[in-house]
Amino acid sequence: MSAEHEGIDLRLLGPVRVRRDGAELPLGSARRTAVLSVLALNAGRSVSREQLIAAVWGDDPPASATGNVYTYVSALRQMLEPARDRWAAGQVLSSGGGTYRLHVREEDVDAFRFEALREEGKRHRTAGDRRSELATLESALRLWHGTALAGVPGPFAEAQRLRLAELRLATAERHAALLLELGHHDDAIDALRALIETYPLQKNLRGMLTTALHAGGRRAEALDVQDHPGTKPRPDAGTEPGDTPRPARGRVRIGPGERTVEIPYADRPALTGRDTEVRLLRRATAEVAAGRGRSLRIEGTPGMGKSALLAVALRGSVPAGCRIGWAVGDELSRRMPLGVLLECVEAAMAGDAARTVVKQLFTIAADALDGSIVRTVDRAVALLRQAAEQAPLILVADDLQWADAVTLRVWAALHRVTAELPLLLIAAARPGAEVLDGVPADDVIELPALAPAAATALVRSCAPEPPDPRTLGRLLADAGGNPFYLRHLAAAATDEPAALPAELVSAVGAQLAPFAEETRQLLRAVAFLRPVDPAGGEDQDLRCPLDELAVVTGRPAAELAEALRPAVSTGVLDASGRDVAFRHPVVGRVLHEGTPAALRVILHRSYAERIADAGGAPERVVAQLLAGPVPLDGPVARWLTAHVEELAGRAPQLAVTVLQRARAQHAVESGERLVLTAWLARLLLRQGRSAVAEANWVAARTADADLEGEMRWVAALTHERRGEYDAAAEVARAVLSERRIPVRWLDRFRILLTRLRPHLSGNPTVPHLSRSALIGDQVSVIR
Repeated sequence: MSAEHEGIDLRLLGPVRVRRDGAELPLGSARRTAVLSVLALNAGRSVSREQLIAAVWGDDPPASATGNVYTYVSALRQMLEPARDRWAAGQVLSSGGGTYRLHVREEDVDAFRFEALREEGKRHRTAGDRRSELATLESALRLWHGTALAGVPGPFAEAQRLRLAELRLATAERHAALLLELGHHDDAIDALRALIETYPLQKNLRGMLTTALHAGGRRAEALDVQDHPGTKPRPDAGTEPGDTPRPARGRVRIGPGERTVEIPYADRPALTGRDTEVRLLRRATAEVAAGRGRSLRIEGTPGMGKSALLAVALRGSVPAGCRIGWAVGDELSRRMPLGVLLECVEAAMAGDAARTVVKQLFTIAADALDGSIVRTVDRAVALLRQAAEQAPLILVADDLQWADAVTLRVWAALHRVTAELPLLLIAAARPGAEVLDGVPADDVIELPALAPAAATALVRSCAPEPPDPRTLGRLLADAGGNPFYLRHLAAAATDEPAALPAELVSAVGAQLAPFAEETRQLLRAVAFLRPVDPAGGEDQDLRCPLDELAVVTGRPAAELAEALRPAVSTGVLDASGRDVAFRHPVVGRVLHEGTPAALRVILHRSYAERIADAGGAPERVVAQLLAGPVPLDGPVARWLTAHVEELAGRAPQLAVTVLQRARAQHAVESGERLVLTAWLARLLLRQGRSAVAEANWVAARTADADLEGEMRWVAALTHERRGEYDAAAEVARAVLSERRIPVRWLDRFRILLTRLRPHLSGNPTVPHLSRSALIGDQVSVIR
C-alpha cells in the first residue's frame, strides 16, 4: 500500500481547490471534481468503482459511467503526480481490485480539520475551559470560504453539503453563545446579525440577538428585534428546521358571557383513547372552581396528543367565574424572562384591574434582566397569589420545557401555594426534559401509546378506504401507537408501502432538531442498522445493538450510549440492555428514506463491510446488503459464498431473499453463482417451495457429479411433494438411464420410483428404455 503523501492541501469548505507544495492545481470538469471530492472525503480508504458511480451519477448512471470514471481517475493522477511515468502505478491516487484510494492524511483535508477542531472544542467545553473552546471554534470557522463543495454535482456531494452546512451552523451558534457568555456583547451582536442574514428563519438566533442586545445595554434595539421578528420567508426557503406548526385556535367563552379567551385546539373535535385523561383534567377544573387548587403535568413524546388533550378537556368545560390563560413555549420564549408566564397571565386577565396585574408582571419581567432572581420570583408569586385570591385562576403552559428559567422558578414556587389557593397549574411537556427536574407537580400524567383497539379505530376513521389486515398491521407497527403518526400514515395508506407524507416527515425533522448534531447523526446510523427486512414482515426485530453501532462508527459503546441519552430520555429511543430501538419505527423510516438513494447504498455497503470485518453475524451483514440494496458484486459475492451455509442455518428466509437476488445479478461470477443457486434450491425445498428451476439450472451446469445428483434429487422431490408424480418419475428415469451420478444418489432414485408406482398414470412399462438398460439397472417397470 502506498504511504500517505504530504504537501497536498484539499479544500472542500467552499469551491473545491487543491494545492500541492503551495501551487494550486487545475481541477477540470465538474464531474471530475465530484470524483475527487468522494475520494477526499474517504481519504486513506478504498472506494469501489460502483460506489463512485453511485456517488456521482446516482441511481440512473449513463452507460458511459464506468469509462468516464477511468478517464477522470487518469486525469486526476496526472494532475496530482505530473512527473509520474504514464505506465507507472499511482502513488497519491492508487487503484486495485476495482477500487481507488487517495493517499493523503485527514489533516490535509479542510473538512476533516474542521470536524477535528469541533471535537477539540467539545473537549474544552467538557473541561469547562470556555476561552479555549472559543479560540478553537474561531479557528474552525475560519476554514470556511463559502458553500461546501460549491458547484459539485451528484447525490454524494449534495448530502455532504447539507451535513457540513448543518455542522457549520451549529458551530457558529455555539461560537455566538460563547461570545455572549464571556461578555463580548458587541462581537456577539455582530456575529448574530450576520447569522440571521444567512439563516433568516432560525428563530433561536433572534432570541440570542435580543439577549445580547439587552446584555449590551441596547434595549431599544432589543425591543425593535422583538417587534419586528423578521421578514416573510422566501417562497423557496421551505420550512424552518424545528419550526413546529402551532395548532389552530378557537374562542371559548369563560364565565357568564362576559368575555372569551383563545384556546388552541386540534383539527379533530374528539380524541381517541384518552377518556381517562380528559376526565381527570375536567375534575381538576371543577375542584379549582370550588377553591381547591393543584398542579398537573402531562408528559408525552411529540405527536402523542398533549395539546389536543388540553384543548378537548378544557373546551367548554371551564366552570363559570374561572379565569384561564394559555401559553405555548418555544425557543424564543426561553430567551425572555417570564415570557411564558406573561403570555398566560395576559390571556387570563380582562378589565382595567386585571390589566394592572399584567402591567405589574411586565415590570417584574423587565427588572429580572438586572435584578435578583430570588426577588423576582417572590414578587411574581405574590402578585399571582393576589390575583388567585380574587377569582379562581387556571394557568396552562404547553411545551413547558421551552419556558425560560425565571418562569420555571416561578412555576415551581406557585406549585407550593396551590394547596392554599384556587389556583390550577396545568403544564404539558416532553418526557425527560432536564430543565423540569426542579419543577414539581402533584400529578404527572404520562400519555402512553394508544392501545391496539384505539389505534385501529383511529386508522379506520382517517383512512380513505378500510385498510386490509396486512396494511393495517404495517401502519400500527410503524406508528407505535402515536396518534399523530397514525393519522398521517392512515390518510396516505395504500396496499403497498409508499412514500411517507411530507407533513409527517417535516414533523419528525422538527422533533429531532433540538438534539445536538452528534445525536442526530447517531440516530441516522441507528435507522440504518435496523433496516426493514424485505422478508421479515411485521414481526421483524427492529432493535439496534450498541456493539454493532460501535463497530460501524468506530466509537466505544459506552460513549455512544451517553451521546444517545437525550434521545432515550425524551422517548425517541427505547433502551433495553445493550440494544436501542425507535419507540415509533416511522421515525427510523424517515431518517432512512430521507437519505439520498445513492448515499444509502454507499452507507449500507460500508456498514456491511465493517460488520463482516468485525466477525458479525451473517444475517446482520445481509440485512445491510438487502436494505441498500447493495450490488452483489465480486467482493460481496465472495463473502456470501463463504458464509452462505451459516446464513442458511441462522436465517433461512433472509438467505432465500439474498440468494434470489444474487442469482438474478450477472455481476456474480459463474462459479459463485453456481454455489449460491444450489443453496437457494436446498432452502426452497426445505421451505416447501418449488426449487425445480434453480435445481435444474445447477444440474445442467455443474461438473461435480455429486452436486448434479443432489440437484436432480431436489427437482424430483419438489415434483413429488407438489403431486406432480409423472414429472418426478421422468426425472428419476432420466437419471437412472444416464448413470452419471454417484451410486448413493442412484439408490435414492430407485427407491423414489418404487414409491411413485401407485401414483403413475398411463403405460406401466418403460418403452423408451432398451431391454439391456432395464436389466442392467433393474429399473422397476411394474406399476
